[in-house]
Amino acid sequence: MSFASLQSKSGQEFSAKYNVPIDDLSSVIYLKDGKYYRMSSAILHALNDLGGIWKAFFILMVIPRPIRDFFYKLIARNRYRLFGKRANCMIPTKELKAKFLD
Repeated sequence: MSFASLQSKSGQEFSAKYNVPIDDLSSVIYLKDGKYYRMSSAILHALNDLGGIWKAFFILMVIPRPIRDFFYKLIARNRYRLFGKRANCMIPTKELKAKFLD
């Protein structure tokens, strides 16, 4: 699994190649097998691909996307209140850096 910012060169190339709309740069997009997923669908597909206990969350795909995306946006808006905010950025390890495209 690799990561890229939508604003990066790699992100722009993937967006153009797969016709991913980049009107909302605040959302997560997950690209798999030539298809992209946004918001809650992206998170659930990524968790499913991680395997292990994370696969159990994929059952939430039975919930209609508008309802899942409502909760995705609610959590996204309140993420700092829910999960906290750090004063300093983490310095990534060499292994972690390797997972990020330009």
